[in-house]
Amino acid sequence: MQDSAEKSQSANGAKQVGYRNPPEANRFKQGQSGNPKGRRKGSLNVATVFAQTLREKVVVKENGQRKTMTKLEAAIKQFVNKAASGDLRALQLLVRLSREAETRESQPQPKALLSANLIKKSWRES
Repeated sequence: MQDSAEKSQSANGAKQVGYRNPPEANRFKQGQSGNPKGRRKGSLNVATVFAQTLREKVVVKENGQRKTMTKLEAAIKQFVNKAASGDLRALQLLVRLSREAETRESQPQPKALLSANLIKKSWRES
């Protein structure tokens, strides 16, 4: 079996450059990784940022009183109010989400997985 260095040489002895044969000057040095610094420690993915954002507190005026709640609670309240005011699409989604929540109560699952599945389905069907 021929060595890769022998394969990349043409008939006249010059080394070929092309697909999977970069110029020798551009190749990684022996023992050097292609990503030496790697991913920064503590860098967050989208799911983590999304969960953190939903857990942030906001101040909402409700019946003339200021009330502190998470952004998720505020969004759900707005969603339920929209459904109650007659928005048919919001009402259909609310019924579907409440049915899924009831069926999943009997089956223990991690909270993050439950939330992600509900959100994913609601976005697909919208």
